[in-house]
Parts: sequence; structure tokens; C-alpha cells
Amino acid sequence: MKDIKTYFKKVLLLFGIFCLAACNDDYLEKFPETEIGAENFFNTEDDLITYVYSMYNFPGNGIFTADEATDNMNTTGNREIKTIMTTEANATNITIGWDWSALRNINFFLEHVDKAEVTEDVRNHYIGVARLFRANFYMEKIKRYSNVPWYDYVLGTSNEDLYKPSDSREVVINHIFEDYQFALNNVMESVETGTVNKWVVAAYYSRSALHEGTFRKYHNELGLASTSNTYLQLAENVSKEIMDSEAYSIYNTGNPSQDYHMLFESQDLTSNPEIIFSNTFETDIKDGADPQYLFGSYESGPSKDLVEAYLMSDGSYFSSKSNVNTLSFVEEFTNRDARLSQTYAFPGWQLYYTSTYSPGNTNYVQELKKNFTGYHQIKGFINDPSYAVRAAVDIPVLRYAEVLLNYTEAKAELGTLTQEDLDLSINELRKRAGMPNLLLTVGADPVQSSKYPNVTSPILLEIRRERRVEMALEGRRLDDLNRWAAGKLMEKEPKGMYFSGLGKHDLTGDGIEDIVLLVESDAIPIPKETNNLGVELMYYKVGNVGNISVNVYLSNGTSGNIVANPERGVFTEPKDYYRPIPASEIILNPNLEQVFGWY
Repeated sequence: MKDIKTYFKKVLLLFGIFCLAACNDDYLEKFPETEIGAENFFNTEDDLITYVYSMYNFPGNGIFTADEATDNMNTTGNREIKTIMTTEANATNITIGWDWSALRNINFFLEHVDKAEVTEDVRNHYIGVARLFRANFYMEKIKRYSNVPWYDYVLGTSNEDLYKPSDSREVVINHIFEDYQFALNNVMESVETGTVNKWVVAAYYSRSALHEGTFRKYHNELGLASTSNTYLQLAENVSKEIMDSEAYSIYNTGNPSQDYHMLFESQDLTSNPEIIFSNTFETDIKDGADPQYLFGSYESGPSKDLVEAYLMSDGSYFSSKSNVNTLSFVEEFTNRDARLSQTYAFPGWQLYYTSTYSPGNTNYVQELKKNFTGYHQIKGFINDPSYAVRAAVDIPVLRYAEVLLNYTEAKAELGTLTQEDLDLSINELRKRAGMPNLLLTVGADPVQSSKYPNVTSPILLEIRRERRVEMALEGRRLDDLNRWAAGKLMEKEPKGMYFSGLGKHDLTGDGIEDIVLLVESDAIPIPKETNNLGVELMYYKVGNVGNISVNVYLSNGTSGNIVANPERGVFTEPKDYYRPIPASEIILNPNLEQVFGWY
């Protein structure tokens, strides 16, 4: 069993001590010293451990749907960026994100940690962990608002700084990276399994430095492009420190058709060499969420655009195929990068976990639903009928693969990338997938070039492709599009799978038809026809968008791509790379100002 019971006992202990302090009052209106009896706490290392555990806020399997409404995934549900692009969004209806309670908890800890009777290196370790969480907290605020008030102490009700204006992005970023650097210098490498160590700090440091460096480079509205290399260099240096430590490696057993997917269905990632940090779950102790909604009759559907991003298995561009726009579902999964069939349900995939939301049997035939893409996601979907299995699957929060991608991208942006760098990084990812090496001299893919017109380097374009493929449906895509100033890509209508016309179609790749497409006026036979396997064919009526009498919309009515979401709205630059401060907060503090056109 995973070493997790101690972890949860400590967390529950913290909740038992502090639950009465977690009232509904705003943290800015309370005196924290009276909330938890600080005079009787923060005395021992166990006290520090217990409090620090309360700061842990690592994501769960929500990461697997966080790409919704980007060019990776369509959704019929509500997503903030979708609302912004399709409605008259403003500070009265975009109101999430301006929450500061986590910061209060962190600063409260930092104000009292000196009480503990521990050695200086132990004290600095826990200070470093707290400062990591503060850096991460503020990094998310910077991504949303660009300018926010910096607070490194707990505010009382009479403090004048309650009503101060936002600090500039430059000021807050300087403080953020001071926190990251302190944490990197002081958080220990050898710690209890499942807790934050030096390399967890370094991974977040690497991610945030790359984000800030590229954001400054590509966002002219900030006027900070001249300082972008400072953060790109940090991203390179910190990533290389992780690499040189040899503490992690790419998980590769020599099975390119399985190894990648195993990272997302493992019940124990604590010993996986690629995992820098995992959110650990254990049945009946801390049950993971049941991920059935990822697969069955659900709101989201992976996009054809993402399918088209994967290379052919020989390393050539999928876009170079002469009939690329009219390939059937079976054809587009033939001879592709092995990661595609470990992310999407492929022709011949076997379904074992059926439920109300995913009807079917083990011989799975793609379900086609109105307003969906026809594709199904298997990355993050636990294809096992046993709840005990599904509830114990760990979430890979930080992967060494991302560090390698950060390193490569930073060096490419700095103009210092070498073939040796590629071999140390991206080519390790390709090796796991059984793909040829990426060469520094790679030629440009016109389709990839058209996506990023502000990039002229073919190798940088391929690094962006590799990042999209390797990190697909792990919740990183929106951040990437934002920092690259590529939000316009989200305006493109997400297409679904292609059908050449009416009649019977094979979706399992065995040469035997599985479904029948009919026009609205055709009757579905009773009984339904069976195929050569003795299985009833599935019937769908197809037509144009808006025809409520059909259940699949095709772009040409009786042929073409499934129409997933015909109205994507408009991405307004630079405004939509940011979010408004909620109007209610501006009323409370008129010194706060909106940025880049928000009101």
C-alpha cells in the first residue's frame, strides 16, 4: 500500500484543530492570532508539518477536462474562456478568481514559523515550502490580472494596505521569483514520500519562468519584451538543474504502445521515475473521483485539430498526406505517433468500464452524438469496471517530461538550442513513443506555420507541436496559447471525424461495417440489420446544423465532418488574455484598476 495514511492523518488532525476557525468571514476582516491559538501552536516540527499540509492544493483528475474550449477540445458546457468569447463578458459576470484566503494561510504560517524549536535548516525547509505555495498562488493571479496587490504579511482590519492599488506586474513577478529561489535553495531533496521536495519546487519554478519569459516576449501590450530573456534563462537553468540531478527519467519499458498511457492509469506513481509529484489516492482512505464523464455521453469531445497535430509514425507531417481532409476515422489512426492511440479511443479499442454515461460493450463502436466530435478521450479515463481500482488511480501532477519540454523551448527561444539538447530532451519523449528523432534542421510544416505566424523558426514550431502532443488533455493548453499570444486559434470551429457520405461505415478497423448514416426521411429498420459478426448496426440520421430531427450534424449535410460547435465567438486581443477584477471588489477598493479593456 502507498505511504499515504500518515499524510491523511496529519491533514485530518489539522482540520480537527482548526475547523472552527474556518468561518465564512472574509480573511481580511479577522485577526488570525485568535483563530487557531497560535500561542499554543507552531512549537514543534510536527506542528509545522501539520500546517504545511493544509496548503497542499494539487489538482485531481479535473486536469483531464481543463483543455475544454481550447483548440484541443470542444465542449457544450460552460467554460470561462467560452463565455468570454461568446457573450458580452465584463466584471459583473466574470467574477471568479479574486480569492485570497490561501495567501492569508501562507502568510500566517510565515509570521509564526520562527516559534518552532527546530534547527535552522528544518525551519528554512518549511519556510521554503510555504514560499513555493505563495509563488504559485501569485503566479495564477498574475496570469489572470497582470497587476495585483502584493501582500507578504497578514492584514488586520485597520491596515491601510487593504485599500492599496495593485502593484505592477514587474514588482509582483520579482517577489514571486524571490520566493521560488528561496524555496529552491532551502527545500530538502529527501523528504517523506508524497510531500514537497526540492524538485517539486524546481518543476514549478521551471514552468513559471518559461511562462513569464514567453509571455513577455509575445505580448507587446506589456512593453516588457526586453526583459523576457531573463526568465527564459531561468527556465533553462532550473530545468537543467533537474536534468543534471538524474533524480528522474522518462518512464520507458520499451513498449511504445502502452508506456505513455500507463502514466495516467497507475494506482501507484510514487515509484515511477518520471513522476516528480503525484496526487495520491487510495480506496477507502482518499478516493479519487470516478472519471466516467471523460468518456461516455459527455459535454466535451477531443478535437480533430488535435488528432491532426500528431505526426505519422515515420516522423513525417500528417498534413503532407494528399487526402488528409477526407480520411476516414480508421485511416487517420493508421501509422501515427503511438501517443495518439493512448490519448483517443482508436479503431478496435476495447471498452470494459460501461455505465449510464458510457453504454456499450467491449467491442466498442464510436458513439456519435449531436454537437460532439465523434472522438472519445481515454487519457485519464480508467477503463476498469472495479470502483476499487478507479478510486485508487494517482494523478501525475508534475512530470519530468514537462521539464524536458520547458528546457528545450527556453533554449530555442534564446537561440542556443543544439542537437545535443534535443537528444537529451524531446528525443527521449519520442523514443518512448517509438518515433524518429527530431532534428535541429527540420523543415517547416505549412500547417504548423499558419497556426503561429509570429514564429519563423521551424524547430520552435516543432517544439510547440511536441508540447501539445505530449501534454495533450492535461490542462496545459490554455496557458500555452495565452503565453504564446495564440488565442485566435480558439476561434476556429472544432471539427469532428469525417464521413464520405451516407450508408455503412467501419469504425473498428476490422473491415466490417458498424454504423449506418441515414437522411432524416429514411426509416430505421425493425429489426435492425446485423453485420457479419452478428452485431446490430447502429443507425444515425444526419443533416445540417439546426435540424432537430437528426442526431448528427455533418458539414455538408450528408457528408463531411461532424459539426461540434458552430459558434466559437471572437477572441479579442489583448483583452481576452486577462480577466477582470470583479466589480464588487472595485466597489470595496476603488484604487484597483482594470487592465486592457476590461470594465
